[in-house]
Amino acid sequence: LLAAGVAHEVNTPLTGISSYTQMLLEQADPDDPRTKILEKIEKQTFRAARIVNGLLTLSRPSAVDASERVPVDLNTVIGDVLSLLEHQLEKGRIKIRRELWHQPVQVIGYEFKLQQVFLNLILNARDAMPSGGWLTLATRFEDGQAVAEVSDTGQGIPSEHLARIYDPFFTT
Repeated sequence: LLAAGVAHEVNTPLTGISSYTQMLLEQADPDDPRTKILEKIEKQTFRAARIVNGLLTLSRPSAVDASERVPVDLNTVIGDVLSLLEHQLEKGRIKIRRELWHQPVQVIGYEFKLQQVFLNLILNARDAMPSGGWLTLATRFEDGQAVAEVSDTGQGIPSEHLARIYDPFFTT
């Protein structure tokens, strides 16, 4: 019930934001730099709506729709997330090292969930480097498998917390 209530409360303003953004995009000049910002707002609004719907799915588990699993390029996902966080990282004096494979690194998965994973990893890295540092994102193929690595020059995770890093809602 809580998840359903939160989803409803969040979806209502998201619908408004999405509608207004689409109206502005219809009248926008493609050469105007603000058009790109509107497109980012629209894309992230849709992403937020998918996250809210994911919360609903989590609250009432059912059979996962395998048709939502599609080929996803990890390089594109990482690029999309970085473009969203670029300003925050610059402000925090965090430099980005991209070591992305020269061709698409495709996996079968849920794009919005992969975006959420990389978003969380990058935000955790930012929080671990309060004085700035280096964030490295790498993709490659190794032994026929897609590999994605996120590393930073932050303080690291204390050993007593390592066993809990995958617990939902756990934070240091």
